[in-house]
Amino acid sequence: MAEKANQAEVEATEAKAVEATETQTVEAPVVSEAQANPEKFLKDFNWHNYQEGIDEVEDSQLQEFEKLVAENFVDTLDDEVVEGEVIHITDRDAIIDINAKSEGVISLNEFRYNPNLKVGDKVEVLIDVREDATGQLVLSHRKARVIKAWDRVNAAHDNGEIVNGFVKCRTKGGMIVDVFGIEAFLPGSQIDVKPIRDYDQYVNKTMEFKVVKINHEFKNVVVSHKALIEADIEEQKKEIIGQLEKGQVLEGVVKNITSYGVFIDLGGVDGLVHITDLSWSRINHPNEIVELDQKLNVVILDFDEDKSRIQLGLKQLSKHPWDALGEEVKVGDKVKGKVVVIADYGAFIEVADGVEGLIHVSEMSWSTHLRSAQDFVSVGDEVEAVILTLDREDRKMSLGIKQLTPDPWTDITSKYPVGSKHTGIVRNFTNFGVFVELEEGIDGLIYISDLSWTKKIKHPSEFCNVGDKLDVVVLELDVEGRKLSLGHKQTTENPWDKYETEFALDTVHTAEIAEVVDKGATIEFNEDIVAFVPSRHLEKEDGKKLKKGDTAEFKIIEFNKEFKRVVASHTAIFREEEAANVKAAAKKAEAQAAESKPTLGDANDALQALKDKMDGKKSK
Repeated sequence: MAEKANQAEVEATEAKAVEATETQTVEAPVVSEAQANPEKFLKDFNWHNYQEGIDEVEDSQLQEFEKLVAENFVDTLDDEVVEGEVIHITDRDAIIDINAKSEGVISLNEFRYNPNLKVGDKVEVLIDVREDATGQLVLSHRKARVIKAWDRVNAAHDNGEIVNGFVKCRTKGGMIVDVFGIEAFLPGSQIDVKPIRDYDQYVNKTMEFKVVKINHEFKNVVVSHKALIEADIEEQKKEIIGQLEKGQVLEGVVKNITSYGVFIDLGGVDGLVHITDLSWSRINHPNEIVELDQKLNVVILDFDEDKSRIQLGLKQLSKHPWDALGEEVKVGDKVKGKVVVIADYGAFIEVADGVEGLIHVSEMSWSTHLRSAQDFVSVGDEVEAVILTLDREDRKMSLGIKQLTPDPWTDITSKYPVGSKHTGIVRNFTNFGVFVELEEGIDGLIYISDLSWTKKIKHPSEFCNVGDKLDVVVLELDVEGRKLSLGHKQTTENPWDKYETEFALDTVHTAEIAEVVDKGATIEFNEDIVAFVPSRHLEKEDGKKLKKGDTAEFKIIEFNKEFKRVVASHTAIFREEEAANVKAAAKKAEAQAAESKPTLGDANDALQALKDKMDGKKSK
């Protein structure tokens, strides 16, 4: 504007010079307007030109001039963000025209988020240096973006606008994205609708995002790429769900693999193929059949009312193995297979792909006592078995292993006749006896009463342990019922046969009181004979009773071999002696009477005295 004012001043000066020249060339004096009409001259005189030396410019012209200056020129002294145009791009810089006296220069590093920058693009810049050492105008696009960034981010969040961002690097849980010059966080779960396994593939890429969260206090911005495609996926999902029917075959992509099944992406809708619906054969993990991102056809088995849970099947697309099982396979045939599953009750054998048979634990051995299937086979074992039952309609098959060997009970009478002696192994206990295995499949029972001749056993575990070897005698044999009655005590002589004579009635033995009980006491004659002494038979000759630890003589007053019962008495010892003394005194008196021939009265007096003596002792 100053330059235009100077130009106008120059033009006015030149006009005056021309006028002066013209005046000088007039030869005759001319009468001026002022001289001719002084009043009119003063009235119309332009005092502005007289004072300023230039012509006055109208206000409208000044306003138009200021408008042109504002539109076409930039004030390089303020810090306002202005818009410039890319007029040239070099290997390192971009040349920007902001309508200043010279163009500005910006490093291409500030445009990494926009690799498609080209000549003619409009960019926002901030004047960084008005003139550097070389007189060059230096601009900054990064600073301009920072100034405008928060306004743009807030506007994009409020309006739901889609923004471009440059993925700078990977961080814990997601990615760092440059959006308008602000570092925003992109969570891993917001990158795509499907799980991401390789985050590095997104680094240094420009992608579209939606601002989903802003924390003004901590200056945090969260963006999402997943939100952009969810709307489209939702539409696709509604369309697919509306067309779902049971038995429909669809193509899908393996989205996720778990221990219990496989999730299939049907194009926005997820369905689950349970592990049991992947293959007719048993598998330990779904990754034996499928892999991630694999395309495959699946059939719809079922879904809930709102079709949010879809059950899919893969094996249903192939023929059932039972249908392919040959008609020549029949009951009684021998088959080979691999052990695939073991349970407490038996093992499942895969005799063909998808065709399994069960070997119950009772069909694994001729033994009658129960054991676990793991005692016979392990997973992965190759075994041979005999088909026991075959139901093609229900697709069931039962097998047996023990049928491959002869039944040991077929010649049991010749191998284990009654009265024969053998050695067996204790397998298990019951409250009433012990099961002893003579060989695989041949078990016999020893009742608790047949374990010992002398010991009173309350439970078999008091006598032996599982795994012990015992000598036995066959007592009874039931071939049809497959029952064998054994005895252990019968392998030795019954000591009570000998004790029956040694501890006969009225025999006297010396022993010590072992225990005092409620109704008497017990004495031990040896390790087998424990006799009971009733309380009234513990009385001594002086009237006192025997105590624990006292040693005395005892007479056997009861002996029962069958029930192993022995009863003894100490009192019977001295009472028998008194009776014997009475008899001896009577005989002596009779002899003396015969020698002296006393009177009958004298003899009676002597007998009466002896009787009184005995009565006195009894009263004590």
